[in-house]
Amino acid sequence: MYAVVGCTECGSMWLLTDPRQSKTANCPRCGRTHQTKKLRTFIETEDREAARQARAALLAKKHGDSEAFAETAHVSEMEESVAESGVDDEEYLEASGLDADEVASAGERAMGGASSSPNRVDVVREAIRATDRPTEDEVAAYAAERGVPDAAARDLLEKLTRRGEVSESRGRYRLL
Repeated sequence: MYAVVGCTECGSMWLLTDPRQSKTANCPRCGRTHQTKKLRTFIETEDREAARQARAALLAKKHGDSEAFAETAHVSEMEESVAESGVDDEEYLEASGLDADEVASAGERAMGGASSSPNRVDVVREAIRATDRPTEDEVAAYAAERGVPDAAARDLLEKLTRRGEVSESRGRYRLL
């Protein structure tokens, strides 16, 4: 069961799955918590696509675009046409003069996958582990030897400290 419901606070409309199962629902726009039995229900249906279409029609009517909405395709048909139209990522990159495979491998390296060298954060952590209670200068020097710029190492050390992964006492650092 799906219901198109509206927020009494901000007027937002959204789909609520199985409104009889939950006692409360939160508005996705303003965050207000509503009792589901008190929410304004515009339509209830068993079909999710029908509920999506009804919500789209209600929003179009609310904004005075009913005529334009009547001329457009069903929501699910529009999703298909969007997927079919345009260029995919690979075509776009190639047309821009970039090697799509090289971009993909750079993305993997940036996300920590399939990389032959450790990322900068790991190098800073390794610097702290390698030395007993090192100073900021010692961490930066260790990281610089492994290709991490001095400023970046110091910045990462500060971020790790703020996040609570590293503690600092009297200018000395240790991993927590």
